[in-house]
Amino acid sequence: MHFIPSCADADRLGAYAQLMKVCFPGADKFDLAYLQWLYADNPDGQVMGYDAFEGDELAAHYACIPAMALVEGAQVKVMLSLNTATHPKFQGKGLFTKLAERTYEAGHAAGFDAVYGVANANSTPGFVRKLGFQLVTPLEARIGVGGLLSRQDSQDMNSSFRRMRSAQAVQWRCSNPHNAVRVRTDHGVTQCFASARGNLIAAYHEFDADEFAGAQAEHVTRSGPPLVRLFLGLVPATRHISATYVRIPDRMRPSPLNLIYRPLSGRVAAIEKDRVAFSFLDFDAY
Repeated sequence: MHFIPSCADADRLGAYAQLMKVCFPGADKFDLAYLQWLYADNPDGQVMGYDAFEGDELAAHYACIPAMALVEGAQVKVMLSLNTATHPKFQGKGLFTKLAERTYEAGHAAGFDAVYGVANANSTPGFVRKLGFQLVTPLEARIGVGGLLSRQDSQDMNSSFRRMRSAQAVQWRCSNPHNAVRVRTDHGVTQCFASARGNLIAAYHEFDADEFAGAQAEHVTRSGPPLVRLFLGLVPATRHISATYVRIPDRMRPSPLNLIYRPLSGRVAAIEKDRVAFSFLDFDAY
C-alpha cells in the first residue's frame, strides 16, 4: 500500500468517481462534473487530501477543500473536511485515519490554520477520538416560513468562526452542478436557497445585503424561495431565529449533524459554539 496526495487531474477524478460509485451506490452526485467543480475549480484552491493505492488500484480516498474563514478575529485559510471513501475489500485497515493525518500534516505545512467539517452521528466519534477534533455543537435543524433572522443587525465581526467569501468564491459556490444556489435581494436582505426536496422545500439562509455579493446574473432570481424553508446551521447568540421556524425533532432527522473543528496551527485551540455563524452554504449537504 502506498500513499500519495490527492489531485484534480482527469485520470484521478475518474478514479474518484468510480470509487464513490462503489462505496455509495445510492448517491448520484459524484460524477466528473461535480468533482471537477469541487476539486479543481474552487477559487480558494484545489483539493487537499491523500489517496491510498494497492498497486494501480485506488483503495481509499480522503479529501478536504480550501476555504477562507474568520476565526477569532483573524481571516485565515481553513480546510473543509468532505469526502472519505474506502473500497469494501480494503476496509478495516485503518486507512481513513492514515489518510487524514497525512492530509492535516500537509495542510499545516501549506499554511492552513484549521480544518472543520460536519459529521453525522456515526462518524463523529472517530473524528473526535482518533483525530483530535473538537465536537463544537450539533447543527440547528429548523423548518419554517418567511424571514429567518428576526433582527437584521450586522453580523458580529468578532465571531469565533464564520466563513468568508470573495466574489469569485460566491460565484463558484452558486455554480454547484449538482444543486445550484439561487440568490435574491429583498429589502436589504440577501436570500440564498437551493433545492432540499424538489421544488417544495428550499435549504435557506439569509445575509445582510453586502455579505454575499458576487453572484452572477445566471444565479440571481426575482422569484423568492419556496414557502417552506429549511435552516440547517448555527447563528451567534447575538442574533435570533424567527419564531416562524420550529426545530425538527432528532427522531425525524436522518442523522443529527455535528460541527467539528481541529486546529492545525495551534493559534486557536477551540471555537465557541455561541459565536459561530454557519449555514448550508458552508458544507456539502445541498
